[in-house]
Amino acid sequence: MDGLLTIGDFSRMTFLSVKTLRHYHDVGLLAPAYIDDATSYRYYRADQVGTAQLIRRFRSLDLPVEQVKQVLAAPDEESRNRVIVEHLERMSAQLRETQETVSSLQRMLTSPLRLPVSYRDEAPMTVLAITETVDASEWMAWWLGAFTELHAVLRASGLERAGADGAIFPTEAFADERGELVAFVPIPRGTAAKLGGRVEITSLPGARYAVTTYDGPLIDLDQAYSAVGTWVWEQARSSDGPVRERYLPTGAADDLLAHVTEVCWPVG
Repeated sequence: MDGLLTIGDFSRMTFLSVKTLRHYHDVGLLAPAYIDDATSYRYYRADQVGTAQLIRRFRSLDLPVEQVKQVLAAPDEESRNRVIVEHLERMSAQLRETQETVSSLQRMLTSPLRLPVSYRDEAPMTVLAITETVDASEWMAWWLGAFTELHAVLRASGLERAGADGAIFPTEAFADERGELVAFVPIPRGTAAKLGGRVEITSLPGARYAVTTYDGPLIDLDQAYSAVGTWVWEQARSSDGPVRERYLPTGAADDLLAHVTEVCWPVG
Protein backbone atom coordinates (compact mmCIF):
# COMPACT_ATOMS: atom_id res chain seq x y z
CA MET A 1 0.00 0.00 0.00
CA ASP A 2 1.12 3.56 -0.70
CA GLY A 3 3.15 5.02 2.12
CA LEU A 4 3.20 1.77 4.11
CA LEU A 5 5.72 -1.03 4.42
CA THR A 6 4.89 -4.68 4.02
CA ILE A 7 5.68 -6.85 7.02
CA GLY A 8 8.50 -8.42 5.00
CA ASP A 9 10.16 -5.09 4.28
CA PHE A 10 9.59 -3.98 7.86
CA SER A 11 11.22 -7.19 9.04
CA ARG A 12 14.31 -6.56 6.89
CA MET A 13 14.60 -3.00 8.15
CA THR A 14 14.33 -3.93 11.82
CA PHE A 15 15.95 -7.41 11.99
CA LEU A 16 12.74 -8.68 13.61
CA SER A 17 11.28 -11.83 12.12
CA VAL A 18 7.73 -11.90 10.79
CA LYS A 19 6.87 -14.37 13.54
CA THR A 20 8.24 -11.99 16.17
CA LEU A 21 6.38 -9.01 14.69
CA ARG A 22 3.13 -10.97 14.78
CA HIS A 23 3.81 -11.92 18.39
CA TYR A 24 4.52 -8.32 19.36
CA HIS A 25 1.21 -7.37 17.77
CA ASP A 26 -0.64 -10.12 19.66
CA VAL A 27 0.79 -9.03 23.03
CA GLY A 28 0.10 -5.35 22.39
CA LEU A 29 3.73 -4.29 22.10
CA LEU A 30 3.91 -3.11 18.49
CA ALA A 31 0.72 -2.88 16.45
CA PRO A 32 0.78 -2.55 12.65
CA ALA A 33 -0.34 0.75 11.19
CA TYR A 34 -2.89 -1.03 9.01
CA ILE A 35 -4.32 -4.54 8.58
CA ASP A 36 -6.00 -5.46 5.30
CA ASP A 37 -9.45 -6.83 6.10
CA ALA A 38 -9.47 -9.07 3.04
CA THR A 39 -6.01 -10.60 3.35
CA SER A 40 -5.12 -9.96 7.02
CA TYR A 41 -1.75 -8.67 5.78
CA ARG A 42 -0.02 -6.33 8.21
CA TYR A 43 1.50 -3.03 7.12
CA TYR A 44 3.75 -0.63 9.02
CA ARG A 45 4.74 3.03 8.77
CA ALA A 46 8.36 4.00 8.23
CA ASP A 47 8.32 6.01 11.47
CA GLN A 48 7.69 2.76 13.39
CA VAL A 49 11.14 1.43 12.47
CA GLY A 50 12.88 3.31 15.29
CA THR A 51 10.41 1.98 17.85
CA ALA A 52 10.87 -1.58 16.57
CA GLN A 53 14.65 -1.28 16.78
CA LEU A 54 14.36 0.05 20.32
CA ILE A 55 12.14 -2.90 21.27
CA ARG A 56 14.66 -5.30 19.72
CA ARG A 57 17.46 -3.92 21.86
CA PHE A 58 15.40 -4.01 25.04
CA ARG A 59 14.37 -7.59 24.40
CA SER A 60 18.00 -8.55 23.70
CA LEU A 61 18.65 -7.39 27.28
CA ASP A 62 15.82 -9.69 28.47
CA LEU A 63 13.65 -6.75 29.49
CA PRO A 64 10.20 -8.35 29.97
CA VAL A 65 7.49 -7.39 27.51
CA GLU A 66 5.43 -5.62 30.16
CA GLN A 67 8.40 -3.48 31.13
CA VAL A 68 9.12 -2.68 27.48
CA LYS A 69 5.54 -1.43 27.31
CA GLN A 70 6.22 0.76 30.36
CA VAL A 71 9.28 2.24 28.66
CA LEU A 72 7.40 2.98 25.45
CA ALA A 73 4.45 4.46 27.34
CA ALA A 74 6.57 6.50 29.77
CA PRO A 75 5.35 10.10 29.98
CA ASP A 76 8.85 11.51 30.26
CA GLU A 77 12.53 10.62 30.00
CA GLU A 78 12.96 10.26 33.76
CA SER A 79 10.19 7.64 34.01
CA ARG A 80 11.56 5.75 31.02
CA ASN A 81 15.11 5.76 32.34
CA ARG A 82 13.98 4.55 35.76
CA VAL A 83 12.57 1.33 34.26
CA ILE A 84 15.72 0.79 32.20
CA VAL A 85 18.12 1.43 35.09
CA GLU A 86 16.22 -0.93 37.40
CA HIS A 87 16.47 -3.68 34.81
CA LEU A 88 20.17 -3.05 34.21
CA GLU A 89 20.77 -3.26 37.96
CA ARG A 90 18.99 -6.63 38.04
CA MET A 91 21.11 -7.82 35.13
CA SER A 92 24.29 -6.67 36.90
CA ALA A 93 23.25 -8.59 40.01
CA GLN A 94 22.61 -11.72 37.93
CA LEU A 95 26.01 -11.31 36.28
CA ARG A 96 27.70 -11.06 39.68
CA GLU A 97 25.89 -14.21 40.83
CA THR A 98 27.02 -16.04 37.70
CA GLN A 99 30.61 -14.92 38.20
CA GLU A 100 30.51 -16.01 41.85
CA THR A 101 29.15 -19.43 40.85
CA VAL A 102 31.88 -19.86 38.22
CA SER A 103 34.55 -18.92 40.78
CA SER A 104 33.03 -21.33 43.29
CA LEU A 105 33.10 -24.20 40.79
CA GLN A 106 36.72 -23.44 39.96
CA ARG A 107 37.62 -23.54 43.66
CA MET A 108 35.78 -26.83 44.13
CA LEU A 109 37.62 -28.39 41.18
CA THR A 110 41.10 -27.11 41.99
CA SER A 111 41.23 -26.77 45.78
CA PRO A 112 38.42 -28.54 47.67
CA LEU A 113 37.71 -26.98 51.05
CA ARG A 114 38.98 -28.91 54.08
CA LEU A 115 37.91 -27.61 57.47
CA PRO A 116 38.77 -28.84 60.98
CA VAL A 117 35.86 -29.80 63.23
CA SER A 118 35.73 -30.02 67.03
CA TYR A 119 33.16 -30.44 69.80
CA ARG A 120 31.88 -27.56 71.91
CA ASP A 121 29.35 -27.36 74.73
CA GLU A 122 27.29 -24.18 74.75
CA ALA A 123 25.62 -23.11 77.98
CA PRO A 124 22.04 -21.82 78.08
CA MET A 125 21.90 -18.15 77.15
CA THR A 126 19.60 -15.16 77.31
CA VAL A 127 19.26 -13.37 73.99
CA LEU A 128 17.61 -10.56 72.12
CA ALA A 129 15.87 -12.41 69.31
CA ILE A 130 13.74 -12.03 66.23
CA THR A 131 11.84 -15.15 65.22
CA GLU A 132 10.06 -15.41 61.89
CA THR A 133 9.05 -17.98 59.28
CA VAL A 134 11.01 -17.17 56.12
CA ASP A 135 11.26 -18.57 52.58
CA ALA A 136 14.75 -19.68 51.59
CA SER A 137 14.84 -17.14 48.74
CA GLU A 138 14.48 -14.35 51.31
CA TRP A 139 17.00 -15.54 53.92
CA MET A 140 19.72 -13.01 53.14
CA ALA A 141 17.42 -9.99 53.06
CA TRP A 142 15.71 -11.18 56.25
CA TRP A 143 19.07 -11.82 57.94
CA LEU A 144 20.34 -8.32 57.17
CA GLY A 145 17.10 -6.69 58.31
CA ALA A 146 16.89 -8.74 61.50
CA PHE A 147 20.43 -8.01 62.67
CA THR A 148 20.16 -4.34 61.75
CA GLU A 149 17.09 -4.16 63.99
CA LEU A 150 18.67 -6.21 66.78
CA HIS A 151 21.75 -4.00 66.87
CA ALA A 152 19.60 -0.86 66.92
CA VAL A 153 17.56 -2.19 69.86
CA LEU A 154 20.76 -3.21 71.68
CA ARG A 155 22.11 0.33 71.40
CA ALA A 156 18.82 2.02 72.29
CA SER A 157 18.16 -0.20 75.32
CA GLY A 158 21.62 0.20 76.82
CA LEU A 159 21.89 -3.58 77.23
CA GLU A 160 25.31 -5.19 77.10
CA ARG A 161 26.32 -7.76 74.55
CA ALA A 162 27.36 -11.11 76.05
CA GLY A 163 28.62 -12.93 72.97
CA ALA A 164 28.72 -13.10 69.20
CA ASP A 165 25.60 -12.77 67.04
CA GLY A 166 23.97 -15.98 65.96
CA ALA A 167 21.13 -17.51 63.99
CA ILE A 168 19.18 -20.76 64.22
CA PHE A 169 18.21 -22.80 61.16
CA PRO A 170 15.87 -25.79 61.65
CA THR A 171 16.08 -28.79 59.33
CA GLU A 172 12.79 -27.93 57.60
CA ALA A 173 14.23 -24.59 56.52
CA PHE A 174 16.56 -26.54 54.23
CA ALA A 175 14.31 -29.49 53.43
CA ASP A 176 11.20 -27.44 52.66
CA GLU A 177 12.90 -24.16 51.67
CA ARG A 178 10.87 -22.48 54.38
CA GLY A 179 11.19 -22.52 58.14
CA GLU A 180 11.18 -20.60 61.40
CA LEU A 181 14.50 -18.77 61.67
CA VAL A 182 15.85 -17.07 64.77
CA ALA A 183 18.38 -14.23 64.71
CA PHE A 184 19.83 -13.48 68.14
CA VAL A 185 22.30 -11.40 70.11
CA PRO A 186 23.41 -12.82 73.50
CA ILE A 187 22.91 -10.56 76.53
CA PRO A 188 23.67 -11.19 80.25
CA ARG A 189 21.64 -14.06 81.65
CA GLY A 190 18.53 -13.07 83.53
CA THR A 191 18.21 -9.69 81.79
CA ALA A 192 14.68 -8.30 81.69
CA ALA A 193 13.56 -5.23 79.78
CA LYS A 194 10.61 -3.85 77.82
CA LEU A 195 11.31 -3.77 74.11
CA GLY A 196 9.36 -2.59 71.12
CA GLY A 197 8.77 -4.05 67.69
CA ARG A 198 9.43 -7.68 66.91
CA VAL A 199 12.48 -8.01 69.17
CA GLU A 200 11.99 -10.11 72.29
CA ILE A 201 14.12 -11.36 75.16
CA THR A 202 14.14 -15.11 75.30
CA SER A 203 16.26 -18.06 76.45
CA LEU A 204 18.12 -20.58 74.33
CA PRO A 205 18.86 -24.01 75.78
CA GLY A 206 22.37 -25.32 76.18
CA ALA A 207 23.52 -28.02 73.77
CA ARG A 208 26.57 -29.84 72.44
CA TYR A 209 27.73 -29.06 68.94
CA ALA A 210 30.29 -30.11 66.39
CA VAL A 211 31.76 -26.82 65.20
CA THR A 212 33.75 -25.65 62.21
CA THR A 213 34.76 -22.11 61.30
CA TYR A 214 34.31 -20.79 57.78
CA ASP A 215 35.89 -17.65 56.31
CA GLY A 216 35.02 -17.16 52.67
CA PRO A 217 32.34 -16.27 50.12
CA LEU A 218 28.74 -16.92 51.13
CA ILE A 219 28.21 -19.11 48.08
CA ASP A 220 30.68 -21.67 49.51
CA LEU A 221 29.12 -21.79 52.98
CA ASP A 222 27.45 -25.08 52.01
CA GLN A 223 30.89 -26.68 52.01
CA ALA A 224 31.29 -25.80 55.69
CA TYR A 225 27.93 -27.44 56.36
CA SER A 226 28.95 -30.56 54.43
CA ALA A 227 32.31 -30.71 56.24
CA VAL A 228 30.83 -30.64 59.72
CA GLY A 229 27.83 -32.80 58.73
CA THR A 230 30.10 -35.47 57.25
CA TRP A 231 32.34 -35.43 60.32
CA VAL A 232 29.36 -35.89 62.63
CA TRP A 233 27.89 -38.63 60.43
CA GLU A 234 31.19 -40.54 60.45
CA GLN A 235 31.11 -40.51 64.23
CA ALA A 236 27.43 -41.48 64.33
CA ARG A 237 26.65 -38.54 66.58
CA SER A 238 24.14 -36.50 64.59
CA SER A 239 21.11 -34.94 66.26
CA ASP A 240 17.81 -33.72 64.81
CA GLY A 241 18.11 -30.31 66.47
CA PRO A 242 18.55 -27.08 64.51
CA VAL A 243 21.92 -25.83 63.30
CA ARG A 244 23.26 -22.66 64.88
CA GLU A 245 25.49 -20.21 63.11
CA ARG A 246 27.65 -17.81 65.13
CA TYR A 247 29.21 -14.74 63.57
CA LEU A 248 32.63 -13.80 64.93
CA PRO A 249 33.31 -10.15 64.03
CA THR A 250 36.43 -9.22 62.10
CA GLY A 251 35.66 -5.50 61.94
CA ALA A 252 33.26 -3.01 63.52
CA ALA A 253 30.49 -4.60 65.58
CA ASP A 254 27.78 -3.13 63.37
CA ASP A 255 29.41 -4.18 60.09
CA LEU A 256 27.17 -7.17 59.54
CA LEU A 257 29.25 -8.64 56.72
CA ALA A 258 32.65 -8.39 58.45
CA HIS A 259 32.71 -11.75 60.20
CA VAL A 260 33.71 -15.38 59.99
CA THR A 261 30.97 -17.96 60.46
CA GLU A 262 30.92 -20.83 62.92
CA VAL A 263 28.65 -23.66 61.80
CA CYS A 264 27.43 -25.47 64.91
CA TRP A 265 25.90 -28.87 64.17
CA PRO A 266 23.96 -30.48 67.04
CA VAL A 267 25.23 -33.80 68.31
CA GLY A 268 23.63 -36.32 70.66
